[in-house]
Amino acid sequence: MTTSADQPTVTRAGPRKKEAVTHLADVLRRASSAVVTDYRGLTVKQLEDLRRRLRAEGVEYVVVKNTLARRAASAAGVDAFADVLTGPVGLAVGYGDLSAPARILNDYFRQNRILPMVAALVDGQVLDQAGVRTLAQLPGREVLLAQLAGSLQSPLTGLAGALDSIPSTLAATLEAYGAKLAAA
Repeated sequence: MTTSADQPTVTRAGPRKKEAVTHLADVLRRASSAVVTDYRGLTVKQLEDLRRRLRAEGVEYVVVKNTLARRAASAAGVDAFADVLTGPVGLAVGYGDLSAPARILNDYFRQNRILPMVAALVDGQVLDQAGVRTLAQLPGREVLLAQLAGSLQSPLTGLAGALDSIPSTLAATLEAYGAKLAAA
């Protein structure tokens, strides 16, 4: 007869925690940006509202234990990000527009005065709180692309206008010269 002390104890949480770390590490590898927030003070209703706003922009918000988040950051190869994962942690993870998570969270913070942004991971670089605020002020990807297109189009439009005016200017000059010759 074997006693329970002779058998190794197997906890059910072990495999789930490993799976959670693996999943979060994969999320961090794929993410274009991840913003760390302190979610204390949020009610369930506020958290649902925040998640709805973030989902509308293709951003997911996860609440995760610090130890699991640190392990996931190390597994994802961003050890510097593990250093900012202290206290209650909520991560807003974006996969497209770099500034979308920070912009939405910044707007939410301005409206409700809860959910401060602590730090961010943007393309493998860790930003402090000031860097996150700067990131939040950047316009969205579509706006930046439109501004770039306008900047590229402006010189071309000017060149086209200049080239278009050459024949009309030449025609007016020749007409004036013809009128002068006819008068003389």
